[in-house]
Amino acid sequence: EDNMQLMARYEDNHFDLAIVDPPYGININSSGRLGKYGGKGKNWDNETPSKEYFKELFRVSKNQIIWGGNYFNLPATRCFIIWDKQQPENVSFASCEYAYTNFDKSAKTFYLRPQNADNIRIHPTQKPVKLYEWLLMNYAKEGDKILDTHLGSGSIAIACHNLGYDLTACELDKDYYEASIKRINQHKAQLRII
Repeated sequence: EDNMQLMARYEDNHFDLAIVDPPYGININSSGRLGKYGGKGKNWDNETPSKEYFKELFRVSKNQIIWGGNYFNLPATRCFIIWDKQQPENVSFASCEYAYTNFDKSAKTFYLRPQNADNIRIHPTQKPVKLYEWLLMNYAKEGDKILDTHLGSGSIAIACHNLGYDLTACELDKDYYEASIKRINQHKAQLRII
């Protein structure tokens, strides 16, 4: 589903926390290097979201964590979040990622190498489940309703499932949606077996 259609159905401040990872507009698939993670031939990252997207996001959610905050024209914040990927200095891709938040708290850093995280990779910009769990443990409260407008690989859905949060999410790309649903269902099945 298109995220603008999803958000239009909800009243102001319906969601307690939006944790989103929208396209950064850097055409990440152009090199073909990330094609092995389902990115080859996709053009979802050619542009950033519109001003209307951010207006709706801020309307339907009380609090926001927006990955790629440095790529968008967002209000000033003192509580930014850095995901330090603990990469060697000579790597060609980003050694960290920045998230904007509207919280009135101190800035924080989360440390985790992507290679030490999830063993199933289905999206070129996939965030680790552990990162989303850390975000929920530090920025959400019990009973919060969570919104994700770009489900991608489904990492946030697994984290919300693990920690008992109610998640509303959407993904426009059919391939990513189907792969994320399969990943989420496999995770739930593993938990039942254990």
